[in-house]
Amino acid sequence: MKRTWTIIGVRDVARSLAWYQRLFGRPATAPEHDYFGQLVDADGTVLLCLHAWGVHDHPSLASPDLATPGNGLLLFFRVDDFDAALERAGTLVSRLQEEPAQNSATGTMEFSIRDTDGYYVTISALS
Repeated sequence: MKRTWTIIGVRDVARSLAWYQRLFGRPATAPEHDYFGQLVDADGTVLLCLHAWGVHDHPSLASPDLATPGNGLLLFFRVDDFDAALERAGTLVSRLQEEPAQNSATGTMEFSIRDTDGYYVTISALS
């Protein structure tokens, strides 16, 4: 296996894509479709896929009313610009879910926020 593409259900693909692009300091681009977009790193690596709820026949993406978005899922990203990501996060959310602290298991700094659909997002420094 080379890569995994994590796909999450969102209410508004364009809004969610713009939010993640700002969080990770990526250039603003429009999603490929109104129902699907990808957050892509500078080297072309897909970091996250955003799929509109209820489009197509994906059973687990049928509706946000069938399950709480983010329940059982932690979006965990390692970044090489931790301090800048923390600053950008401060412009996107009114409060952090977890303040910056060192994770005793990884030995790296991390913080957590909620995205526009309620998903729990942890940002961890790439040491």
